[in-house]
Amino acid sequence: MLRASSSSDFLRIIPSLAGFTPRESLVLLPFHATRTTGALRLDLPRHEVELSEYADTAVALVARVERTDAVALVVYTDDEAQSTRDGVVLPFAVEVEVVLGCASDAGLHIVDALCVTLSGWASYLVDEPELEEFDDAPAPRVRGIGDVSGDQWAGADLPDAEFAERERVGRALLRIVDVLDRGDDDLPTARDDPQALAAVLLLDDVPVFFEAVLAMREELPTFATAALLWCLDRPLLRDVALTQWATDILGGVRTLDAQLGFAEDRTAVPDDLGEVFLGRGPRPDPDRLEQALAVVRTASARAPRASRPGPLTAAAWLSWALGRSSHAGRYLDMVGEIDPEYGLAQLLATMIGAAVLPEWAFRRDETAA
Repeated sequence: MLRASSSSDFLRIIPSLAGFTPRESLVLLPFHATRTTGALRLDLPRHEVELSEYADTAVALVARVERTDAVALVVYTDDEAQSTRDGVVLPFAVEVEVVLGCASDAGLHIVDALCVTLSGWASYLVDEPELEEFDDAPAPRVRGIGDVSGDQWAGADLPDAEFAERERVGRALLRIVDVLDRGDDDLPTARDDPQALAAVLLLDDVPVFFEAVLAMREELPTFATAALLWCLDRPLLRDVALTQWATDILGGVRTLDAQLGFAEDRTAVPDDLGEVFLGRGPRPDPDRLEQALAVVRTASARAPRASRPGPLTAAAWLSWALGRSSHAGRYLDMVGEIDPEYGLAQLLATMIGAAVLPEWAFRRDETAA
């Protein structure tokens, strides 16, 4: 449990609550009594943002968190406070006033409202704000949370992959496609690559294959990577993978049967499976989502450019499911550079642009910070 007895202490624990050190962000912390369990981050309202809509969206997100009755707000900006004859004017003072007014109208008590600049920090709640120096003490470490010194974009870049490895994966994918395109009636020949044949055998039971890749994570062999890329390039199998990784292998089997039934005779997909994709239902195991994210990030890095939209979109959905919409947006931007019309990426971009988050992101854990 993290405790804060002052605004300075409060600022020190925010990176641990958020999982990163925010930059150019508005951070909202939902409270129940004196406890908060996490943080919600939005880009600062720059450019031609409609301020009232921005404030309504921000407060609505906070209010959706279970049992929220109060909120704290922190602006992180590279803009500096301005000194005038009437005193110090903090950046985004007008915008914060609108957000706080909206929160009060929604019945939320205001715990704190702070501004963090490059030069220091101050409170929006005092009549004559003064910049305070930062506390040099390091942010407290929380079990299960690693380094939080990076900003909200930290960790979104794909892992490094050598050109030679991408070439090997590309060739492996071509060999797998060559075997699959021949159909079931053609027997293997001596000219067939045995690794390609082995990879095709993995695809005889797709849910088992999707479960196996979780254990491999970043150590996915070349032909297994190619087989995964082949699957993620097909919407039917990609959706099976995402649902399975968010549930379990039984969920994958059910989703595969449902997808095949829909493709063959338009049989309706069970509601509980569709709800998973929309972020509804039981909260997925975050460790399982993290494993899947590591797999698809590695596959994206090793994939030929034309084969990247599938795994990148999967990375976007998994990041979104983990509550990392900023990372999801970064992966969707990568997809847009390759295929601006990629269907699922467009849908996810619309959801993220509308500040839609998974319902399970608004449920409080049993333990609070």
